[in-house]
Amino acid sequence: MHRSIPLVAASAMTVLLVGGCAQSANAPGAGDERTSLVAAYSEGGQTLNPYEANDVTSDTFVLAAYDQLVTYAVDVVDGEATARTQEIEPMLAESWEVNDDATEYTFTLRDDVEFQSGNPLTSADVVGSLELIEASASASFLYGMAGIASYEALDEHTVRISLTGPNHLFLQILPMYSFSIVDTALVEESGGAEWLSTSTAGSGPYVIEAWDPATEATLTRNEDYWGEAPAVDDVTVRFIAEPANRVQLLSGGDVDLATEIPANDVEGLAETDGVVIDSRASNKILFFAMNNEIAPFDDPLVRQAISYAIPYEQLVDDVMEGQASPLTSAVPSSMAGFDDSTYAYEHDLDRARELLAEAGYPDGFTFDFTLGGGFQDWADDAVLIQAELAQIGVTMNIQNMARPQFLEALDTRQVQAYISRWTSFVNDPQYHLGLLMTTDTSSNYMNYSNPEVDALWQQASQETDESVREELYGQMQALITADAPWAYLYEYNIVVGLSEGTEGYTSYPDGIVRFAQLSVEA
Repeated sequence: MHRSIPLVAASAMTVLLVGGCAQSANAPGAGDERTSLVAAYSEGGQTLNPYEANDVTSDTFVLAAYDQLVTYAVDVVDGEATARTQEIEPMLAESWEVNDDATEYTFTLRDDVEFQSGNPLTSADVVGSLELIEASASASFLYGMAGIASYEALDEHTVRISLTGPNHLFLQILPMYSFSIVDTALVEESGGAEWLSTSTAGSGPYVIEAWDPATEATLTRNEDYWGEAPAVDDVTVRFIAEPANRVQLLSGGDVDLATEIPANDVEGLAETDGVVIDSRASNKILFFAMNNEIAPFDDPLVRQAISYAIPYEQLVDDVMEGQASPLTSAVPSSMAGFDDSTYAYEHDLDRARELLAEAGYPDGFTFDFTLGGGFQDWADDAVLIQAELAQIGVTMNIQNMARPQFLEALDTRQVQAYISRWTSFVNDPQYHLGLLMTTDTSSNYMNYSNPEVDALWQQASQETDESVREELYGQMQALITADAPWAYLYEYNIVVGLSEGTEGYTSYPDGIVRFAQLSVEA
C-alpha cells in the first residue's frame, strides 16, 4: 500500500488563533480516556526523509513513523524519566553479538515486524537502509563517525556490520533517527530515496496521515504495530511560530504540549492552573563564535580578550532568568569527560584590555556580528555583549539575518562572528567534539584548527579504556579553552510545557519528544 500524505486545510491555524471556536484539547471526550493529543511546535519541519532530516520537527516525525535496530535505555532519575545514550536496548534487532576485537556486530532481527505497508522486515531492508544512509548528503557523516566499513545479510533475519576498528560510538549512533530502517521494497517501487521527503515507509508506532509544514500535521496510531501500542490514538501537531501564541494556547488548555517556551514565560506558566512545566538541564549549549581565519579573530589573544569581556552572569540571570547555567568548557557539564579545570574567563574588562594591547589593538577594533533570527535570547545576548565590548573600545556591528539565510551564511564559513547553539544527540565527547572542534568537520563554521586537538580526537576514537579516553578529552578541552575559538555562554535547560494529565514525557539529549510514550488523561 502506498501512503500518500496530503496537505491539511490551510485555515486550521487561523481558526485556532482567533480562539473560542476550537474545541479545547483538555475537554473530555465521550469516554473516560483521552484518545487524542494536540501539540504546538514552532515550525513545521523540512522533510520526512530520515536520512536528510536535520531539524527537531522533522526528526520528531521520523521517530514516530520509523524504528531503528536498537534504542536508548530510559532510567528514572529523581522521579523523572531520562534517556541514557550510553545504555543500548533491543528494538528491531532482538539481540546482537560482538567479536573479540569489537570490530564485527552481528544482529538478529525480530521475525514479527511488518512495515506499515504490510511488507515484512528482513535483512534486505537493513542492508538497503544502510546503503541509503551511506549515500545521503546528511547522514553519511554519522555513518563515517560510527566507523562502518561494510555490512552484509547472513540470512533473512541476520545482518553483520563490520567496523574500521573498535568504536565505542557505534551502538550509541544506531538509535538516531538517521539510522531508521525503511521498507526498501516500497521505496524502490515508489521511485527511490527522493520519494521519502514527503512520504513514509516505516514500521513505527504512528502513521503520518497529513503534513503541511505551514500549518499542521496529523498522526494516527499504527494499529498493527509490533511493539507496545501507543496510548494516544491521534496526534495533531500545530505549527505556530510566535512564542506568545504557543504560550497562550498552552495556558488556555488548547494544546497538551508546547515546545520552545521562552525563558521569561516559564515562571508564569508554572503558576498557571492546568499547566506543568518540565525544565531540565541539558547538553544544549550557546556560544559566541569567532572566525579563526578572519582578522582580528585569527589571533588567539583577541579571542581571549573577547572571552574576558562577556557579561556571563547577566546572560544567565537577566536573559535566561534561571533557565540556563554557565558554560565553562567546549564540552557541556552533563557529558561524561567534562573538564573545566583550565577555565579562566570570568568577566574581567581590565584583563580584556591587557590582552587587546598585547595583540596590537590598544584602541580596540570594529567587527561585523551576524545575528540569526528566531531566538529572543540571542538578540538580548547580542545587545548586552555589544555594550560590554564598547567599554574596551571594540565596536560590534550587529547585522540581523533571517534564520534560513543565516544558516546558508554559516555554510560559507565566512561569517566573522556569530552566536549559535548546539545539541549533541549522542551525549559523548567523541561525537560532540568531533562534529564541532576538529579540522574540516561538518559543523566547524568558525574554522578552528589545532593539529594537537585533531590527534587527540583520533587517538580517543580508537581507545577502548573509558578512563584513558576521558584523559584525552580533558587535554582537548584545555587546548580549546586556551585557543578560545568560542566564548562559552551558557547551557540551556530543555523546557517543555504540558497540560496537567499529560504523562510519560521523557527527556532525551536530542530534545525530541517521542509521542508513543505519552498518554493524556481526560
